[in-house]
Amino acid sequence: MSDYPRTQLPALSSATRRLRTDDCIIVDKRELRKAQIGAGVGNFIEWYDIGIYGYLTLTMTSVFTQGMDQSTGLLVTLLGFAVSFIVRPLGGMILGPLGDRIGRRKVLFFTMALMASATTLIGVLPTADQMGLWVIVPLYLLKMLQGFSTGGEYSGAATYVAEFSPDRHRGFWTALLNTGAQLGFAAGAAVVAATTIITTSVWGASAMLDGGWRIPFLLALPLGLVAISLRKRIPESPSFEVAHEKTEQDDVNPLFVRQSLPKIVKLYWPQILVGIALIAADGTSSYTVTSYMPTYLESQIGMASVTTAVATVVILLLQAVIVPFVARWSDRIGRRPIYVIATVGNLVLLVPAFALMHLGEMWSLYLALFMVSLPSAFFLALTGAVMSELFPTASRYGSVGLTHNVAISLFGGTTPLVSQLLVQVTGNSYAPAFYVMFFSAVALFALTKMRESAARPLLGSVPVVSSTEEAALLVRDQDANPHIDTSTMLLTPLPVVPRQSVLN
Repeated sequence: MSDYPRTQLPALSSATRRLRTDDCIIVDKRELRKAQIGAGVGNFIEWYDIGIYGYLTLTMTSVFTQGMDQSTGLLVTLLGFAVSFIVRPLGGMILGPLGDRIGRRKVLFFTMALMASATTLIGVLPTADQMGLWVIVPLYLLKMLQGFSTGGEYSGAATYVAEFSPDRHRGFWTALLNTGAQLGFAAGAAVVAATTIITTSVWGASAMLDGGWRIPFLLALPLGLVAISLRKRIPESPSFEVAHEKTEQDDVNPLFVRQSLPKIVKLYWPQILVGIALIAADGTSSYTVTSYMPTYLESQIGMASVTTAVATVVILLLQAVIVPFVARWSDRIGRRPIYVIATVGNLVLLVPAFALMHLGEMWSLYLALFMVSLPSAFFLALTGAVMSELFPTASRYGSVGLTHNVAISLFGGTTPLVSQLLVQVTGNSYAPAFYVMFFSAVALFALTKMRESAARPLLGSVPVVSSTEEAALLVRDQDANPHIDTSTMLLTPLPVVPRQSVLN
């Protein structure tokens, strides 16, 4: 029987049978690579879009809040970052269930087109000098469109890749999404730095304020066209197709039925709470590195924007390398030990890291950023896999969309704004570190309520394997394999067959 606590899953109502080799989904490696690239390119562009706004925060403050007090203008600009995350749950709540109904591929195509369009349009907005402070309204509206599309983007991509991946390597394949995210953010920082260097050397010190800031946003258009072209070619998730076909048979077990949003909350609230706690720790940690550090280093330490951008690019590239190795490690030793390392890492390293930043030296800057980013990399290595492993296939996109986006909206995207407010209100420059540490402590408690999910078939799905030989071994050893629980799989009833025919 399932090792889930009884409160976490609907009661099983249909008889189960033994697993057969023809029940297993054997992944086509070529299709898997195509799926990974198609999903990953969207995640890359999503974080490129977020990154350029984060690294242009002070420039955007001058461009869009001209005439305001500097500190107020900075908060208004950071609110633009936060407002995109406020609507993310709406995107997840609408696009997630839609993805469970019509398929992951179609929704991912839509989210990519919407995200690229919104980012490009920010690049053609008038400035406050041209339109007045009313320009904040269209800026916020476009940021909201970005947030809506992003609400379906990451949860859909994670769900899609997780369902496409072999169970024994799911952590690695889904972690490549966050590797792409770090590369996207690094690309955003690099483009901002390069644009700043080139435009100021050609047109003078005010070049970025005079229009150079538009260039990184406008580059989203060609990047988006490439991503849309790639997404046209990706296949649908095989696990979704199998589950979608079989759930049309009106199975009485709620685990195998596509649920509405209220039913998702009612049936899976324990997993939702665990997921929110983990993503809150992940989000505050990650967004401190990617979105708040440039502002913090410039406003509190007095470092130049180009210096902080270059330093963060180096750290993000290092994270991009670390993430898949940590994910592969989690496939072997489990998700929970990696989460423990991440949470304890934040509790131990953040205060010393912030102290190092205040030394104002280049060596201390890089060491401090590494210390802040290391626990974040451990979190990022697990996000896609664990969120997908918490929920059943029939309702996975909707469940992940709700859980991930609520947590990211409340605790991730608001991190730059809340951190800056904490610094200004308390006068304590270490307040952002304590903010992240609090959520890591909460996540450490949540781990006591989470089952280990590495190497197991996804809930509501049959095993996904890399070869027919692996399928045969899995079936042969199923009675001794703790990862196999046929009561959580959607298996078509078969007539009773002799034991010796099981491997046929």
